[in-house]
Amino acid sequence: MSTDTNETTGVYRRRFAGIGAGVLAGGLAGCTGNAADPGTGSGGSAADESGDDDGEYTVVASFFTFYDFADTLAEGTALTVENLVPTGLHGHGWEPDPSIQRRITDADALVHVGPDFQPWVDRAIETLAAESTETALINARAGVELLDLADSLTEEEAVEDAKDPHFWLDPQRAKVAVENIADGLAALAPDDEATIRENAAAIDAELDALDEEWTAVFDAAEREVAFLAAHNAFAYVSERYGATIEPLVVNLAASNDVRPADMQRAQDTIADNDIRHIGAAVFEPIRPARQLLEQTDVKAYFPVTPYAGTAESWVERGWGYFEIARQVNLPTFRILLGIADPADVTFADYGRNFEP
Repeated sequence: MSTDTNETTGVYRRRFAGIGAGVLAGGLAGCTGNAADPGTGSGGSAADESGDDDGEYTVVASFFTFYDFADTLAEGTALTVENLVPTGLHGHGWEPDPSIQRRITDADALVHVGPDFQPWVDRAIETLAAESTETALINARAGVELLDLADSLTEEEAVEDAKDPHFWLDPQRAKVAVENIADGLAALAPDDEATIRENAAAIDAELDALDEEWTAVFDAAEREVAFLAAHNAFAYVSERYGATIEPLVVNLAASNDVRPADMQRAQDTIADNDIRHIGAAVFEPIRPARQLLEQTDVKAYFPVTPYAGTAESWVERGWGYFEIARQVNLPTFRILLGIADPADVTFADYGRNFEP
C-alpha cells in the first residue's frame, strides 16, 4: 500500500461525549468516527468564514497528534476541528500551498506545536500577526519539560535552546498538551467547558493506560536494543522506559537524506546486537529498510510511526493516537524486543515488510 499520496482526505470525528475519567484501556481505542470533508462542519455543510455566526467554531491543527487530541476534546461541543496536513504525509517537513494560510486565517483557532518545529507554521503565525486577525493560538507544547538535544545533533534541528521536540511520544508529557489544548478550546467556547474538561479527563485516563502498556512491554523485553530504520524521534520513549532505541538517521526531522555513514552505523548495530527484526517508519522512505534487509541478517521490518501523520486506511478505520499506538507501534516493539514471535502478530496493514 502506497503512503506517498498527496490527497487531502477527510478528517474523522470519534464520538465519546459523556465518557467519564474512569475510561481505561480499550475505551477510546474502540471508538470509530465519520468521514467529513476538510473544511466542513460535523454536519457536512461548509463553515462560514468567521466560524461562529451560528454559535459554532472552527479550529485547525498543524500536526496530526494534536489534531486528534483536539478533535476528541471537541466531541459534544460547538467546536469543529480540522487537520491541515494531508493524509499520507509526515507533519514535520511538509510545505503547504497558500490555501492553507487562508484556512488558518479564517479559523477561530490554530492548534500548533510551538515555535521552531514547523517552519511553515511559524510563517503562518507571523502572517496572522501582520494581518491582525483574531485567530486564537493554542500552543500544545507550552510548559512541557523537554529533553536536551542529543550530542550527535545540531541546534538547527532543535526547539527552545537545544531541546528535542518529540515529547508527545511520552504519554505523561502528552497529558500536558491535552491540558493546553483543553484550556484553549474552553476559552474559545466557554459554554462547552464542562464537556471539554470531561473529555480531557477521559484522554488523560487513556494516556495513563497506554503508559502502563508501554511499561509492560519494556519490562518484558528479551532484547536490549531495538533498531528503527527511521529518523531520531523516539528519544522520549527511551527516556521514559529506560530503553535503548537506535535510529537509522540521527537527524530529528524526517527526510530523504540517509548518508553512507548512517547505513554503516546501522549495519554495525545490527551485527553487534544480533538483530533480526527492525522497525521502519510508515511515512518515511522505505528504501533504507529494504537495503538493510538485503545487506544484513535482518529478516523483516515492521511499521513504526511517531504519530506525525495518518494513512488513508487509518482514517477509514477511525484510528487516532491511541489506536495507532496499539495497532502499530506496540505490536512492532513486542517483535523488536523479542517478546512476540512475528508469526503470531497480526497487523491491519503495513505488516511484515509492509505487505498487506
